[in-house]
Amino acid sequence: MSKEKSIRNSIDLLLDVCSLMMTSGANTKRIIDSVNRFAQVLNLKSHALISHKSIIMTLVDLETNESYTVVTQIPRHGVNYSVVSDVSRASWVAVNHQWSFEKLYNRIQEIKNQKRYPFWLELITVSLAGAGFARIFGGDYLNMLVAFTATLIGFSVSKTAHHYNANTYVRVYLASMAASLVASLGILFGIGQHPDIALATSILFLVPGVQLINSFNDLYNNHILNGIVRFVSGFIIVLAIGLGMITIMLIFNLNVLG
Repeated sequence: MSKEKSIRNSIDLLLDVCSLMMTSGANTKRIIDSVNRFAQVLNLKSHALISHKSIIMTLVDLETNESYTVVTQIPRHGVNYSVVSDVSRASWVAVNHQWSFEKLYNRIQEIKNQKRYPFWLELITVSLAGAGFARIFGGDYLNMLVAFTATLIGFSVSKTAHHYNANTYVRVYLASMAASLVASLGILFGIGQHPDIALATSILFLVPGVQLINSFNDLYNNHILNGIVRFVSGFIIVLAIGLGMITIMLIFNLNVLG
């Protein structure tokens, strides 16, 4: 393999790592640290500018001092912390054991191609979490059942909208409406002692915890642009959740505060 082709393959691999971690929900510092460790193993120095939608990466060959710069687009984001952990762990092992390029490449491909949890399992566990929140906040078993059903319907709507490539904020709005619609029926028909709790907890699965945590993490580590983008994205998602709930409350003329 020629030197130029070797560098090209290395930069493609490191861009793949950047993109994979960004779309899986890693904060910017963790991405850069992992990429730098991989670059060290390949006898390269990495300089990456990572934004919400694109990556600009420059690699410097430590032997010849030649540099190569490539720009790539980042696909749609989706949280998968097992991918983030696996890539980060692989970067440490690669440094400690001085992996070859082939071993690095094969490990990243394994991580990319690992199977996610099946949809039915995600659906049941997320719905059980919604029911659990209802119990934590003082709801009875009927309120838990309503919260479970509302979360199940809302999560299904969210996944369906995602399958059809709907805008993220539209998807959240529709899912919030669907979950609130089911939970509102519990209020209208007086199901359980605290039906308002089921309404409040049925949309918690949509709360953008990852975006907001990563936002403050990026701001703390001086990745100001990514921190602001993630904060604004999280704020709009919270706004979409609230608008979805308010829409249903206005339709049914509900006043849970009264």
